[in-house]
Amino acid sequence: MAASPSGGLTIGDLSDRTGLAVSAIRFYETHGILHPVRNAGGHRRYGRADIRRLSFVMIAQSMGFGLSEIAAYMADLPAHRAPSKADWTRISEEFRTKIDARIALLQKMRDRLDGCIGCGCLSLETCSLHNPLDEAAQGGAGPRILREV
Repeated sequence: MAASPSGGLTIGDLSDRTGLAVSAIRFYETHGILHPVRNAGGHRRYGRADIRRLSFVMIAQSMGFGLSEIAAYMADLPAHRAPSKADWTRISEEFRTKIDARIALLQKMRDRLDGCIGCGCLSLETCSLHNPLDEAAQGGAGPRILREV
C-alpha cells in the first residue's frame, strides 16, 4: 500500500488495508467517521489515521455498539491526525463501563433463563413466584425483571 502520488491514501488503499469494501468506507464517511480531503482532481484522500479509525469502528461494532453511538465517540476525535493515547483512554473507559453493564445483564439473563423474565405473560409456572399478579408491570413495559441490573 503506497500513498498516492498526490498525497494521502486512496479509497482503494484504505480498502486494501482495512479489508472493508469501498462502499463501506463511503458509508462510514457519510456517518462522520472519516473526513477525507479532496485532491486537485476531486478524488478523496485519506490519512493513515483513518486506518485506525476504521479498525476501531469494526472492533466496536463487533462488541455490539451501534454506529450512531460509535460516531458520537468519534466526533470528539481529531479528524486529520491519529487519536492520542489520552483520546483512546477516555473512550475505552466509557466503553468499559458500558461493556461491564452488558456483561452483568447477560449474566443475569443466563442465570434466569429457566425462570420468569418479567414479561407479564404469566405462562411459566414460576412466574407466580417471580412476578405475582404481574407486579413488574408497574416498572414499565417489557421484560422488567431482566432489565433491572
